[in-house]
Amino acid sequence: MAFAKLQKVLISDSLDPCCRDILQAGGIQVLEKPGLSKEELLVEIADCDGLIVRSATKVTADVLEAAERLQVVGRAGTGVDNVDVEAATRKGVLVMNTPAGNSLSAAELTCGMILCLARQIPQAAASMKEGKWDRKKYMGMELNGKTLGVLGLGRIGREVATRMQAFGMKTIGYDPIITPETSAAFGVEQLPLEQIWPCCDFITVHTPLLPSTTGLLNDSTFAKCRRGVQVVNCARGGIVDEGALLRALQSGQCGGAALDVFTQEPPKERELVNHPNVICCPHLGASTREAQSRCGKEIAMQMVDMATGKGLAGVVNGQALSKAFAPQTKPWIALAKALGTVLRTTAKQAQGSVQLCTLGEAGRMRPVCRRDTPEMERGPGGTPLKDAESYLTPAVVSGMLAGGRQKEVTLVNALLLAQEAGLKVTATHNDEAPEPHGSAGLLQVSLQGTPLRVAGTLQGSTPVLRELGGATFKQPAPLAGHVLIYRAKASEPSTLPTLAGLLGKAGVQLQSYHSSGTVAGEQWSVAGLSAPLPDLTELKPRVTEVFQLHL
Repeated sequence: MAFAKLQKVLISDSLDPCCRDILQAGGIQVLEKPGLSKEELLVEIADCDGLIVRSATKVTADVLEAAERLQVVGRAGTGVDNVDVEAATRKGVLVMNTPAGNSLSAAELTCGMILCLARQIPQAAASMKEGKWDRKKYMGMELNGKTLGVLGLGRIGREVATRMQAFGMKTIGYDPIITPETSAAFGVEQLPLEQIWPCCDFITVHTPLLPSTTGLLNDSTFAKCRRGVQVVNCARGGIVDEGALLRALQSGQCGGAALDVFTQEPPKERELVNHPNVICCPHLGASTREAQSRCGKEIAMQMVDMATGKGLAGVVNGQALSKAFAPQTKPWIALAKALGTVLRTTAKQAQGSVQLCTLGEAGRMRPVCRRDTPEMERGPGGTPLKDAESYLTPAVVSGMLAGGRQKEVTLVNALLLAQEAGLKVTATHNDEAPEPHGSAGLLQVSLQGTPLRVAGTLQGSTPVLRELGGATFKQPAPLAGHVLIYRAKASEPSTLPTLAGLLGKAGVQLQSYHSSGTVAGEQWSVAGLSAPLPDLTELKPRVTEVFQLHL
Protein backbone atom coordinates (compact mmCIF):
# COMPACT_ATOMS: atom_id res chain seq x y z
CA MET A 1 0.00 0.00 0.00
CA ALA A 2 2.19 2.84 -1.26
CA PHE A 3 1.20 6.47 -1.00
CA ALA A 4 1.53 7.13 -4.70
CA LYS A 5 0.50 10.78 -4.32
CA LEU A 6 3.36 11.59 -1.92
CA GLN A 7 5.25 13.74 -4.41
CA LYS A 8 6.01 17.01 -2.62
CA VAL A 9 7.05 17.54 1.01
CA LEU A 10 7.41 20.84 2.83
CA ILE A 11 10.05 21.14 5.57
CA SER A 12 8.94 24.13 7.63
CA ASP A 13 11.49 23.99 10.47
CA SER A 14 15.29 23.86 10.47
CA LEU A 15 16.46 20.27 10.04
CA ASP A 16 19.70 18.51 9.26
CA PRO A 17 20.43 18.55 5.48
CA CYS A 18 20.34 14.73 5.47
CA CYS A 19 16.54 14.95 5.75
CA ARG A 20 16.25 16.79 2.46
CA ASP A 21 18.85 14.57 0.78
CA ILE A 22 17.11 11.31 1.75
CA LEU A 23 13.72 12.57 0.57
CA GLN A 24 15.13 13.71 -2.76
CA ALA A 25 17.00 10.43 -3.22
CA GLY A 26 13.64 8.71 -2.71
CA GLY A 27 12.15 10.65 -5.62
CA ILE A 28 10.24 13.18 -3.51
CA GLN A 29 10.28 16.89 -4.30
CA VAL A 30 11.35 18.92 -1.26
CA LEU A 31 10.43 22.50 -0.40
CA GLU A 32 12.56 23.84 2.48
CA LYS A 33 11.10 26.98 4.06
CA PRO A 34 11.86 27.25 7.78
CA GLY A 35 10.56 30.17 9.79
CA LEU A 36 7.29 30.69 7.89
CA SER A 37 4.60 32.84 9.45
CA LYS A 38 1.23 31.16 9.84
CA GLU A 39 -0.13 33.08 6.87
CA GLU A 40 2.82 32.01 4.73
CA LEU A 41 2.45 28.41 5.89
CA LEU A 42 -1.22 28.37 4.84
CA VAL A 43 -0.15 29.34 1.32
CA GLU A 44 2.84 27.01 1.00
CA ILE A 45 1.07 23.91 2.37
CA ALA A 46 -1.80 24.06 -0.14
CA ASP A 47 -0.18 21.81 -2.78
CA CYS A 48 2.03 19.66 -0.55
CA ASP A 49 1.49 15.97 0.13
CA GLY A 50 3.70 15.86 3.22
CA LEU A 51 4.85 18.22 5.97
CA ILE A 52 7.89 17.78 8.23
CA VAL A 53 8.20 19.91 11.36
CA ARG A 54 10.16 20.11 14.59
CA SER A 55 8.50 21.99 17.45
CA ALA A 56 8.36 25.56 16.08
CA THR A 57 5.65 25.00 13.44
CA LYS A 58 2.15 24.70 14.88
CA VAL A 59 0.09 22.32 12.74
CA THR A 60 -3.36 23.54 13.69
CA ALA A 61 -6.77 22.58 12.34
CA ASP A 62 -6.83 25.52 9.93
CA VAL A 63 -3.38 24.59 8.59
CA LEU A 64 -4.65 21.07 7.97
CA GLU A 65 -7.79 22.41 6.33
CA ALA A 66 -5.70 24.53 3.95
CA ALA A 67 -3.61 21.50 2.97
CA GLU A 68 -5.91 19.93 0.39
CA ARG A 69 -3.40 17.28 -0.74
CA LEU A 70 -1.79 16.54 2.62
CA GLN A 71 -1.26 12.83 3.36
CA VAL A 72 1.17 12.88 6.27
CA VAL A 73 2.67 15.14 8.95
CA GLY A 74 6.09 14.05 10.19
CA ARG A 75 7.37 15.34 13.54
CA ALA A 76 11.16 15.11 13.71
CA GLY A 77 11.16 14.40 17.43
CA THR A 78 9.05 12.75 20.08
CA GLY A 79 6.22 15.02 21.26
CA VAL A 80 3.38 15.91 18.91
CA ASP A 81 1.64 18.53 21.04
CA ASN A 82 2.34 21.10 18.29
CA VAL A 83 0.20 19.00 15.94
CA ASP A 84 -3.60 18.88 16.19
CA VAL A 85 -3.71 15.09 16.00
CA GLU A 86 -7.51 14.89 16.27
CA ALA A 87 -8.00 17.28 13.36
CA ALA A 88 -5.43 15.36 11.33
CA THR A 89 -7.16 12.08 12.11
CA ARG A 90 -10.54 13.48 11.12
CA LYS A 91 -9.12 14.48 7.77
CA GLY A 92 -7.38 11.14 7.28
CA VAL A 93 -3.91 12.66 7.57
CA LEU A 94 -1.31 10.35 9.08
CA VAL A 95 0.84 11.74 11.91
CA MET A 96 4.20 10.14 12.60
CA ASN A 97 7.13 10.94 14.87
CA THR A 98 10.63 9.71 15.65
CA PRO A 99 10.24 8.59 19.27
CA ALA A 100 13.79 7.28 19.60
CA GLY A 101 15.57 10.03 17.71
CA ASN A 102 16.25 12.45 20.56
CA SER A 103 15.87 10.13 23.55
CA LEU A 104 19.56 10.01 24.45
CA SER A 105 20.03 13.76 24.07
CA ALA A 106 17.00 14.53 26.26
CA ALA A 107 18.12 11.98 28.85
CA GLU A 108 21.65 13.38 28.98
CA LEU A 109 20.33 16.94 29.40
CA THR A 110 18.13 15.75 32.27
CA CYS A 111 21.11 14.12 33.98
CA GLY A 112 23.09 17.31 33.50
CA MET A 113 20.26 19.30 35.06
CA ILE A 114 20.23 17.01 38.12
CA LEU A 115 23.99 17.51 38.54
CA CYS A 116 23.63 21.27 38.15
CA LEU A 117 20.91 21.38 40.82
CA ALA A 118 22.99 19.29 43.22
CA ARG A 119 26.11 21.45 42.85
CA GLN A 120 24.64 24.82 41.69
CA ILE A 121 27.07 24.82 38.78
CA PRO A 122 25.37 27.51 36.62
CA GLN A 123 25.04 29.91 39.57
CA ALA A 124 28.65 29.39 40.59
CA ALA A 125 29.85 29.92 37.01
CA ALA A 126 27.83 33.14 36.73
CA SER A 127 29.31 34.33 40.03
CA MET A 128 32.83 33.71 38.77
CA LYS A 129 32.13 35.73 35.63
CA GLU A 130 31.09 38.61 37.90
CA GLY A 131 34.53 38.49 39.50
CA LYS A 132 33.40 36.79 42.75
CA TRP A 133 34.82 33.83 44.66
CA ASP A 134 31.85 32.55 46.72
CA ARG A 135 32.92 29.09 47.83
CA LYS A 136 30.69 29.00 50.91
CA LYS A 137 27.60 30.34 49.14
CA TYR A 138 27.42 27.42 46.70
CA MET A 139 27.48 24.51 49.08
CA GLY A 140 26.03 21.48 47.25
CA MET A 141 25.01 17.94 47.95
CA GLU A 142 26.14 14.49 46.86
CA LEU A 143 23.82 12.43 44.70
CA ASN A 144 24.99 9.17 46.23
CA GLY A 145 22.26 7.77 48.45
CA LYS A 146 19.63 10.28 47.31
CA THR A 147 16.26 9.18 45.93
CA LEU A 148 15.23 10.12 42.40
CA GLY A 149 11.57 9.87 41.42
CA VAL A 150 11.10 9.28 37.68
CA LEU A 151 7.57 10.00 36.49
CA GLY A 152 7.22 8.35 33.09
CA LEU A 153 9.35 5.28 32.38
CA GLY A 154 9.46 5.24 28.60
CA ARG A 155 12.62 5.56 26.54
CA ILE A 156 13.86 8.78 28.12
CA GLY A 157 12.79 7.98 31.68
CA ARG A 158 14.59 4.65 31.72
CA GLU A 159 17.76 6.17 30.20
CA VAL A 160 17.78 8.82 32.94
CA ALA A 161 17.20 6.21 35.65
CA THR A 162 20.02 3.91 34.56
CA ARG A 163 22.48 6.79 34.24
CA MET A 164 21.68 8.26 37.64
CA GLN A 165 21.98 4.84 39.24
CA ALA A 166 25.68 5.09 38.32
CA PHE A 167 25.87 8.03 40.77
CA GLY A 168 24.50 5.82 43.54
CA MET A 169 20.97 7.23 43.42
CA LYS A 170 17.99 5.10 44.40
CA THR A 171 15.44 5.26 41.58
CA ILE A 172 11.71 4.93 42.13
CA GLY A 173 9.05 5.78 39.61
CA TYR A 174 5.54 5.63 38.21
CA ASP A 175 4.15 4.78 34.80
CA PRO A 176 0.56 3.65 34.10
CA ILE A 177 1.66 1.58 31.08
CA ILE A 178 5.04 0.08 31.93
CA THR A 179 4.65 -2.94 34.24
CA PRO A 180 6.47 -3.06 37.59
CA GLU A 181 8.30 -6.17 36.38
CA THR A 182 9.60 -4.32 33.33
CA SER A 183 10.78 -1.29 35.30
CA ALA A 184 12.38 -3.50 37.93
CA ALA A 185 14.55 -4.96 35.17
CA PHE A 186 16.21 -1.55 34.72
CA GLY A 187 16.38 -0.81 38.44
CA VAL A 188 13.28 1.29 39.07
CA GLU A 189 10.83 0.35 41.82
CA GLN A 190 7.33 1.43 40.87
CA LEU A 191 5.15 3.00 43.54
CA PRO A 192 1.80 4.83 43.58
CA LEU A 193 2.20 8.59 43.17
CA GLU A 194 0.97 9.20 46.70
CA GLN A 195 3.90 7.16 47.99
CA ILE A 196 6.43 8.79 45.66
CA TRP A 197 5.93 12.43 46.70
CA PRO A 198 7.28 12.19 50.27
CA CYS A 199 10.18 9.88 49.36
CA CYS A 200 12.06 11.92 46.77
CA ASP A 201 15.05 14.22 46.98
CA PHE A 202 14.76 14.81 43.22
CA ILE A 203 11.76 14.43 40.87
CA THR A 204 12.06 14.37 37.08
CA VAL A 205 9.09 14.15 34.71
CA HIS A 206 9.11 12.31 31.38
CA THR A 207 5.46 12.05 30.34
CA PRO A 208 3.62 13.45 27.31
CA LEU A 209 1.48 16.51 27.91
CA LEU A 210 -2.04 15.12 28.29
CA PRO A 211 -5.08 16.27 30.28
CA SER A 212 -4.11 13.65 32.88
CA THR A 213 -0.53 14.93 33.17
CA THR A 214 -1.14 18.68 32.98
CA GLY A 215 -0.29 20.15 36.38
CA LEU A 216 0.97 16.77 37.62
CA LEU A 217 3.11 18.72 40.08
CA ASN A 218 0.85 21.35 41.65
CA ASP A 219 0.21 23.04 44.99
CA SER A 220 -1.30 19.88 46.42
CA THR A 221 1.48 17.53 45.33
CA PHE A 222 4.25 19.95 46.32
CA ALA A 223 2.76 20.03 49.82
CA LYS A 224 3.15 16.23 50.01
CA CYS A 225 6.80 16.34 48.92
CA ARG A 226 9.87 16.30 51.14
CA ARG A 227 10.83 19.88 52.01
CA GLY A 228 13.57 21.14 49.69
CA VAL A 229 12.72 18.69 46.88
CA GLN A 230 14.50 19.41 43.57
CA VAL A 231 12.40 19.28 40.39
CA VAL A 232 13.46 18.75 36.77
CA ASN A 233 11.24 19.18 33.70
CA CYS A 234 12.86 18.47 30.34
CA ALA A 235 9.66 16.95 28.93
CA ARG A 236 6.82 19.39 28.22
CA GLY A 237 5.82 22.74 29.65
CA GLY A 238 2.66 22.45 31.72
CA ILE A 239 3.40 19.10 33.36
CA VAL A 240 4.74 21.15 36.27
CA ASP A 241 2.31 23.92 37.25
CA GLU A 242 4.57 26.97 36.92
CA GLY A 243 2.61 29.07 39.40
CA ALA A 244 2.68 26.30 41.99
CA LEU A 245 6.40 25.77 41.37
CA LEU A 246 7.14 29.45 41.97
CA ARG A 247 5.16 29.42 45.22
CA ALA A 248 6.99 26.28 46.36
CA LEU A 249 10.34 27.89 45.57
CA GLN A 250 9.42 31.05 47.44
CA SER A 251 8.36 29.08 50.52
CA GLY A 252 11.35 26.74 50.43
CA GLN A 253 9.17 23.66 49.92
CA CYS A 254 10.98 23.27 46.59
CA GLY A 255 14.74 23.75 46.94
CA GLY A 256 15.48 24.18 43.25
CA ALA A 257 14.15 23.57 39.76
CA ALA A 258 15.73 22.90 36.39
CA LEU A 259 13.49 23.70 33.42
CA ASP A 260 14.08 23.18 29.73
CA VAL A 261 10.43 23.65 28.76
CA PHE A 262 7.70 26.14 29.58
CA THR A 263 3.95 26.51 29.17
CA GLN A 264 4.60 29.44 26.85
CA GLU A 265 7.79 29.45 24.83
CA PRO A 266 9.60 31.74 25.11
CA PRO A 267 8.14 32.56 28.55
CA LYS A 268 6.83 36.10 28.92
CA GLU A 269 6.49 35.93 32.69
CA ARG A 270 10.06 36.18 33.97
CA GLU A 271 9.62 35.74 37.73
CA LEU A 272 10.13 31.99 37.60
CA VAL A 273 13.03 32.20 35.14
CA ASN A 274 14.75 34.85 37.27
CA HIS A 275 14.41 32.98 40.56
CA PRO A 276 17.93 32.34 41.96
CA ASN A 277 17.21 28.63 42.54
CA VAL A 278 15.97 28.00 39.00
CA ILE A 279 18.19 26.74 36.18
CA CYS A 280 16.66 27.13 32.74
CA CYS A 281 17.44 26.44 29.10
CA PRO A 282 15.56 27.48 25.92
CA HIS A 283 14.15 24.01 25.11
CA LEU A 284 17.48 22.34 24.30
CA GLY A 285 16.49 18.73 24.96
CA ALA A 286 16.92 17.65 21.33
CA SER A 287 19.48 20.31 20.44
CA THR A 288 22.50 18.15 19.78
CA ARG A 289 24.10 17.52 16.42
CA GLU A 290 23.54 13.81 16.88
CA ALA A 291 19.85 14.10 17.76
CA GLN A 292 19.11 16.52 14.93
CA SER A 293 20.84 14.31 12.42
CA ARG A 294 19.14 11.21 13.79
CA CYS A 295 15.64 12.74 13.85
CA GLY A 296 16.01 14.25 10.38
CA LYS A 297 17.30 10.98 8.98
CA GLU A 298 14.62 8.87 10.67
CA ILE A 299 11.63 10.99 9.63
CA ALA A 300 12.88 11.19 6.04
CA MET A 301 13.42 7.43 5.85
CA GLN A 302 9.98 6.82 7.35
CA MET A 303 8.37 8.99 4.68
CA VAL A 304 10.29 7.36 1.85
CA ASP A 305 9.39 3.90 3.13
CA MET A 306 5.75 4.97 3.37
CA ALA A 307 5.77 6.44 -0.14
CA THR A 308 7.27 3.28 -1.62
CA GLY A 309 5.10 0.89 0.39
CA LYS A 310 8.04 -0.68 2.22
CA GLY A 311 6.64 -0.08 5.68
CA LEU A 312 5.33 2.36 8.23
CA ALA A 313 7.04 3.37 11.48
CA GLY A 314 6.49 5.96 14.18
CA VAL A 315 2.72 6.06 13.64
CA VAL A 316 0.85 8.26 16.12
CA ASN A 317 -2.75 8.11 14.89
CA GLY A 318 -3.01 5.26 12.38
CA GLN A 319 -1.72 2.11 14.00
CA ALA A 320 -4.13 0.09 11.87
CA LEU A 321 -2.56 1.57 8.76
CA SER A 322 0.86 0.19 9.67
CA LYS A 323 -0.58 -3.31 9.28
CA ALA A 324 -1.60 -2.45 5.73
CA PHE A 325 2.06 -2.50 4.69
CA ALA A 326 2.62 -6.11 5.73
CA PRO A 327 2.30 -8.30 2.62
CA GLN A 328 0.27 -10.93 4.46
CA THR A 329 -2.33 -8.43 5.75
CA LYS A 330 -2.86 -6.32 2.62
CA PRO A 331 -5.26 -8.81 0.97
CA TRP A 332 -7.32 -9.14 4.19
CA ILE A 333 -7.65 -5.38 4.45
CA ALA A 334 -8.78 -5.25 0.82
CA LEU A 335 -11.31 -8.03 1.52
CA ALA A 336 -12.67 -6.30 4.63
CA LYS A 337 -13.12 -3.00 2.79
CA ALA A 338 -14.82 -4.76 -0.15
CA LEU A 339 -17.22 -6.63 2.15
CA GLY A 340 -18.04 -3.38 3.94
CA THR A 341 -18.81 -1.75 0.60
CA VAL A 342 -21.02 -4.64 -0.52
CA LEU A 343 -22.90 -4.68 2.81
CA ARG A 344 -23.51 -0.93 2.75
CA THR A 345 -24.75 -1.07 -0.83
CA THR A 346 -27.12 -3.99 -0.31
CA ALA A 347 -28.37 -2.61 3.03
CA LYS A 348 -28.71 0.89 1.57
CA GLN A 349 -27.50 2.34 4.88
CA ALA A 350 -24.24 3.01 6.71
CA GLN A 351 -25.38 3.18 10.30
CA GLY A 352 -26.43 0.81 13.03
CA SER A 353 -24.50 -2.09 14.56
CA VAL A 354 -22.17 -4.12 12.42
CA GLN A 355 -20.81 -7.47 13.56
CA LEU A 356 -17.45 -8.56 12.20
CA CYS A 357 -16.46 -12.18 12.73
CA THR A 358 -13.25 -13.89 11.73
CA LEU A 359 -13.28 -17.67 11.54
CA GLY A 360 -10.36 -20.05 11.26
CA GLU A 361 -6.69 -19.20 11.24
CA ALA A 362 -5.34 -17.84 8.00
CA GLY A 363 -1.77 -19.00 7.74
CA ARG A 364 -2.38 -22.02 9.99
CA MET A 365 0.57 -24.42 9.95
CA ARG A 366 -0.43 -27.55 8.11
CA PRO A 367 1.38 -30.84 7.43
CA VAL A 368 3.01 -31.50 4.06
CA CYS A 369 5.36 -34.20 2.84
CA ARG A 370 8.78 -33.36 1.48
CA ARG A 371 10.99 -36.28 0.44
CA ASP A 372 8.96 -38.63 2.65
CA THR A 373 9.56 -36.39 5.67
CA PRO A 374 6.50 -34.74 7.21
CA GLU A 375 7.00 -31.01 7.68
CA MET A 376 4.83 -28.00 8.36
CA GLU A 377 4.17 -25.08 6.08
CA ARG A 378 2.02 -21.97 6.43
CA GLY A 379 -1.29 -21.99 4.65
CA PRO A 380 -2.73 -19.21 2.46
CA GLY A 381 -3.04 -15.75 3.91
CA GLY A 382 -0.09 -15.93 6.32
CA THR A 383 -1.65 -13.87 9.13
CA PRO A 384 -3.38 -14.87 12.37
CA LEU A 385 -6.97 -13.66 12.11
CA LYS A 386 -7.35 -13.86 15.88
CA ASP A 387 -5.24 -10.68 16.14
CA ALA A 388 -6.66 -8.95 13.07
CA GLU A 389 -9.38 -6.83 14.70
CA SER A 390 -7.17 -3.71 14.91
CA TYR A 391 -6.95 -3.39 11.13
CA LEU A 392 -9.98 -5.31 9.83
CA THR A 393 -12.46 -3.19 11.82
CA PRO A 394 -11.39 0.17 10.31
CA ALA A 395 -11.13 -1.51 6.91
CA VAL A 396 -14.78 -2.67 7.08
CA VAL A 397 -15.80 0.81 8.27
CA SER A 398 -13.93 2.49 5.40
CA GLY A 399 -15.93 0.34 2.99
CA MET A 400 -19.20 1.07 4.80
CA LEU A 401 -18.65 4.84 4.75
CA ALA A 402 -17.06 5.17 1.31
CA GLY A 403 -18.96 7.49 -0.97
CA GLY A 404 -20.64 9.31 1.91
CA ARG A 405 -20.33 12.92 3.02
CA GLN A 406 -16.66 12.62 3.87
CA LYS A 407 -14.22 13.30 1.05
CA GLU A 408 -12.09 10.29 1.91
CA VAL A 409 -12.40 7.55 4.50
CA THR A 410 -9.12 5.84 5.37
CA LEU A 411 -7.80 3.48 8.01
CA VAL A 412 -6.60 6.62 9.82
CA ASN A 413 -10.00 8.28 10.30
CA ALA A 414 -12.43 5.38 9.83
CA LEU A 415 -13.22 4.70 13.50
CA LEU A 416 -13.66 8.39 14.33
CA LEU A 417 -15.99 8.92 11.39
CA ALA A 418 -17.91 5.73 12.23
CA GLN A 419 -18.64 7.06 15.70
CA GLU A 420 -19.91 10.32 14.26
CA ALA A 421 -22.03 8.49 11.66
CA GLY A 422 -23.70 6.31 14.28
CA LEU A 423 -21.98 3.16 13.07
CA LYS A 424 -20.89 0.74 15.77
CA VAL A 425 -18.66 -2.21 14.92
CA THR A 426 -17.96 -5.16 17.20
CA ALA A 427 -15.58 -7.98 16.40
CA THR A 428 -15.34 -11.61 17.44
CA HIS A 429 -13.15 -14.55 16.47
CA ASN A 430 -13.64 -18.30 16.27
CA ASP A 431 -10.67 -20.57 15.68
CA GLU A 432 -12.83 -23.06 13.82
CA ALA A 433 -14.13 -22.24 10.35
CA PRO A 434 -16.56 -24.32 8.27
CA GLU A 435 -14.86 -26.30 5.54
CA PRO A 436 -13.43 -25.59 3.06
CA HIS A 437 -12.27 -22.35 4.72
CA GLY A 438 -10.35 -23.76 7.66
CA SER A 439 -6.84 -23.16 6.30
CA ALA A 440 -7.59 -19.91 4.45
CA GLY A 441 -9.85 -18.30 7.06
CA LEU A 442 -13.22 -16.65 6.59
CA LEU A 443 -14.42 -13.10 7.25
CA GLN A 444 -18.13 -12.47 7.91
CA VAL A 445 -19.74 -9.03 8.19
CA SER A 446 -23.40 -8.60 9.13
CA LEU A 447 -25.73 -5.70 9.90
CA GLN A 448 -27.68 -6.37 13.08
CA GLY A 449 -31.44 -6.10 12.79
CA THR A 450 -31.36 -7.21 9.14
CA PRO A 451 -30.91 -10.61 7.48
CA LEU A 452 -27.97 -9.24 5.52
CA ARG A 453 -24.61 -10.92 5.89
CA VAL A 454 -21.62 -11.02 3.56
CA ALA A 455 -18.72 -13.43 3.88
CA GLY A 456 -15.47 -13.72 2.00
CA THR A 457 -12.02 -15.23 1.98
CA LEU A 458 -8.87 -15.12 -0.11
CA GLN A 459 -7.87 -17.10 -3.15
CA GLY A 460 -4.15 -16.48 -3.22
CA SER A 461 -4.11 -12.74 -2.63
CA THR A 462 -7.46 -12.02 -4.31
CA PRO A 463 -10.50 -11.16 -2.14
CA VAL A 464 -13.47 -13.33 -3.06
CA LEU A 465 -17.14 -13.40 -2.05
CA ARG A 466 -18.46 -16.64 -0.54
CA GLU A 467 -21.85 -15.59 0.81
CA LEU A 468 -24.33 -12.75 0.27
CA GLY A 469 -27.69 -12.44 1.97
CA GLY A 470 -27.84 -16.11 2.94
CA ALA A 471 -26.92 -17.33 -0.55
CA THR A 472 -23.63 -19.21 -0.93
CA PHE A 473 -21.35 -19.07 -3.96
CA LYS A 474 -20.10 -22.56 -4.76
CA GLN A 475 -17.38 -20.92 -6.84
CA PRO A 476 -16.29 -17.75 -5.03
CA ALA A 477 -16.67 -14.47 -6.88
CA PRO A 478 -13.66 -12.09 -7.12
CA LEU A 479 -14.14 -8.72 -5.40
CA ALA A 480 -11.68 -6.54 -7.29
CA GLY A 481 -11.90 -3.90 -9.96
CA HIS A 482 -15.25 -3.05 -11.58
CA VAL A 483 -17.98 -5.35 -10.28
CA LEU A 484 -21.68 -5.58 -11.13
CA ILE A 485 -23.88 -7.39 -8.59
CA TYR A 486 -27.55 -8.19 -9.07
CA ARG A 487 -30.30 -10.31 -7.51
CA ALA A 488 -32.89 -11.94 -9.76
CA LYS A 489 -35.35 -14.82 -9.88
CA ALA A 490 -33.61 -18.06 -10.65
CA SER A 491 -36.36 -18.83 -13.17
CA GLU A 492 -35.74 -15.63 -15.16
CA PRO A 493 -33.92 -16.83 -18.33
CA SER A 494 -33.41 -13.47 -20.01
CA THR A 495 -31.22 -11.80 -17.39
CA LEU A 496 -27.84 -13.06 -18.58
CA PRO A 497 -28.58 -12.49 -22.31
CA THR A 498 -29.70 -8.96 -21.51
CA LEU A 499 -26.47 -8.33 -19.61
CA ALA A 500 -24.44 -9.76 -22.49
CA GLY A 501 -26.23 -7.39 -24.88
CA LEU A 502 -25.45 -4.38 -22.70
CA LEU A 503 -21.79 -5.40 -22.50
CA GLY A 504 -21.60 -5.71 -26.29
CA LYS A 505 -23.18 -2.30 -26.87
CA ALA A 506 -20.84 -0.61 -24.39
CA GLY A 507 -17.72 -2.46 -25.53
CA VAL A 508 -17.16 -3.74 -21.99
CA GLN A 509 -15.54 -7.12 -21.45
CA LEU A 510 -16.93 -9.72 -19.06
CA GLN A 511 -13.93 -10.88 -17.02
CA SER A 512 -15.71 -13.20 -14.61
CA TYR A 513 -19.22 -14.35 -13.79
CA HIS A 514 -20.44 -16.24 -10.73
CA SER A 515 -23.91 -17.06 -9.42
CA SER A 516 -24.94 -18.13 -5.94
CA GLY A 517 -27.24 -20.89 -4.84
CA THR A 518 -30.97 -20.19 -4.77
CA VAL A 519 -32.68 -18.72 -1.70
CA ALA A 520 -36.46 -18.14 -1.79
CA GLY A 521 -36.43 -18.59 -5.55
CA GLU A 522 -33.77 -15.92 -6.12
CA GLN A 523 -30.02 -15.92 -6.61
CA TRP A 524 -27.22 -13.37 -6.60
CA SER A 525 -24.86 -12.92 -9.53
CA VAL A 526 -21.49 -11.16 -9.53
CA ALA A 527 -19.92 -10.06 -12.80
CA GLY A 528 -16.36 -8.76 -13.05
CA LEU A 529 -16.16 -6.10 -15.78
CA SER A 530 -13.35 -4.30 -17.60
CA ALA A 531 -15.22 -1.00 -17.10
CA PRO A 532 -18.53 0.12 -15.58
CA LEU A 533 -21.67 -0.08 -17.71
CA PRO A 534 -22.95 3.41 -18.54
CA ASP A 535 -26.65 2.45 -18.52
CA LEU A 536 -28.51 -0.33 -16.68
CA THR A 537 -32.00 0.64 -17.84
CA GLU A 538 -32.58 -2.52 -19.91
CA LEU A 539 -31.41 -4.79 -17.09
CA LYS A 540 -33.39 -3.29 -14.19
CA PRO A 541 -36.87 -4.69 -15.19
CA ARG A 542 -35.41 -8.22 -15.13
CA VAL A 543 -33.79 -8.07 -11.68
CA THR A 544 -34.89 -7.38 -8.13
CA GLU A 545 -31.90 -5.09 -7.50
CA VAL A 546 -28.65 -4.24 -9.21
CA PHE A 547 -25.63 -2.07 -8.40
CA GLN A 548 -22.12 -1.45 -9.64
CA LEU A 549 -19.02 -1.05 -7.48
CA HIS A 550 -15.38 -0.23 -8.01
CA LEU A 551 -13.37 -2.29 -5.51
